[in-house]
Amino acid sequence: MLTDDTSEYIVSLVKTENPYPLHTPEEVARELAQKTRRLRLFRNWKQVTLAERSGVTLASLRRFERTGQVSLKNLLCLCFALGRLDDFQSVLLHADANSIRELEARSAAPRPKRGTR
Repeated sequence: MLTDDTSEYIVSLVKTENPYPLHTPEEVARELAQKTRRLRLFRNWKQVTLAERSGVTLASLRRFERTGQVSLKNLLCLCFALGRLDDFQSVLLHADANSIRELEARSAAPRPKRGTR
């Protein structure tokens, strides 16, 4: 028979973030580049059009679509021009609590004023 503590622990194991990522940063960058390209083509825009509307140089846009390499600022500018900047609002949000105890522990824990070395 499972106790409440045991069932909460099992639920927390299932819902916690995966310690073993399924994708590498390079794969995610290339996927973002492909999605950006698809959005651009869906709007029937040439690379020059997106570059002009976003304020990103044509060379930077071409490199991004080809390799996935882009600065965060340029990525945000491209997404703004494509009307998808709000998609970034959910990035790096704190994970939802799995139990009342976890909520209480979060609110009771002292907040560090700065990071550790």
